[in-house]
Amino acid sequence: MQSLSPPPSSLNSSLSGTNRHRPSSSSVAGPTVVRCIHRSYDSVNFPAGAVRSRSDWQSSCAILSSKVAAQEQHSDSRSGRDNNGLDSIASVNGHKTIDLDLVPADGTATVVGGDSSINNNDRPLPMQRPLTITDLAPAPMHGAQLRVAYQGVPGAYSEAAAGKAYPQCDAIPCDQFEVAFQAVELWIADRAVLPVENSLGGSIHRNYDLLLRHRLHIVGEVQLPVHHCLMALPGVRKEYITRVISHPQALAQCEHTLTKLGLQAAREAVDDTAGAAEYIAANGLRDTAAIASARAAELYGMQILADGIQDDCGNVTRFVMLAREPIIPRTDRPFKTSIVFAHDKGMSVLFKVLSAFAFRNINLTKIESRPHRNRPVRLAGDGASEGGTAKHFEYLFYVDFEASMAEVRAQNALAEVQEFTSFLRVLGSYPMDMTPWSPSGGD
Repeated sequence: MQSLSPPPSSLNSSLSGTNRHRPSSSSVAGPTVVRCIHRSYDSVNFPAGAVRSRSDWQSSCAILSSKVAAQEQHSDSRSGRDNNGLDSIASVNGHKTIDLDLVPADGTATVVGGDSSINNNDRPLPMQRPLTITDLAPAPMHGAQLRVAYQGVPGAYSEAAAGKAYPQCDAIPCDQFEVAFQAVELWIADRAVLPVENSLGGSIHRNYDLLLRHRLHIVGEVQLPVHHCLMALPGVRKEYITRVISHPQALAQCEHTLTKLGLQAAREAVDDTAGAAEYIAANGLRDTAAIASARAAELYGMQILADGIQDDCGNVTRFVMLAREPIIPRTDRPFKTSIVFAHDKGMSVLFKVLSAFAFRNINLTKIESRPHRNRPVRLAGDGASEGGTAKHFEYLFYVDFEASMAEVRAQNALAEVQEFTSFLRVLGSYPMDMTPWSPSGGD
């Protein structure tokens, strides 16, 4: 099957992800999708965000030019020495620090004790602006300016999860899970919202592996009810459907219902649910149906043939929110902590690790094992026995438990776990999703 989304044509289009108008049934505009992060451009890197238009690009270049001019103007004061011949290096609490050289608006010199600081060229040194509370304030957690990466195309359930986690955010579609991780690491996005488990399909193992490979932190979770629809091009009847395409988990979650509908159609897996609808609309496939959300049907001009076709109405997907920096754990609301650990003394150690939580009445909500890629097989025995040396698989264990890292019991539990493990990492300590849930008839 060909790619479901056209490649981005420029840097602006690959980073904006704002093409969300509803296409007509005859012509569907392909949504903008971030496809590759590791690219080299003959341009200036902007770590604080993506350039969205030519005017923004020119403005950013002008700002950089003014900063370079200011730096050249005060190069002597930064790299030279003061009047006494001493190195001009700031010191805070006895530790040498870099001179920030913050230039005041009026360009006047700092007056201390009635004397102004003048360098060898009789030019006033720039004043260093004191830090204020605004300099230390974190980025808004639920503001409209946040850029949130998700896997899929507009209309995907991940986009709905991003909107639930960060209302009115700028959602950035990515064609792969790993691209969403990289988008946050390279400052193209502020957050990423990615699925980790489904109540019917189980864990999304790919994302568990990526959590360990990348250095992002879990800062929250959101649970989204999944409501599947069977859709096709307008005018197509169910009797003419010979193929149904969707994400593998969506196909598995609707298998029994599709059989009850009497569809004698082949099942074919694609990257995501909304991408299946987009693919059918873009290619005019009148013998193919898709399983996706009602929003995807609206975006791509599809006709809903059957609504709510999931086999179980209690179909919920859990997503995690990822950021470059962790949040500060608190105790004024329910928190959850996610860790990953490994041990090299066999499965008997697992009981000791889990007992560290049981003895402190800490409830475990998730435990997932994944093969240890760096050391997949462990040798047991000295090889002198009659049966030879036994080989066992090595595993990494992902554990979620209901406690904040600000609690003493959680700190003591991890201190005890560390005694029995060869590797331990805290993936994040974050607020639990406590929103009430009930089976819904729509998104």
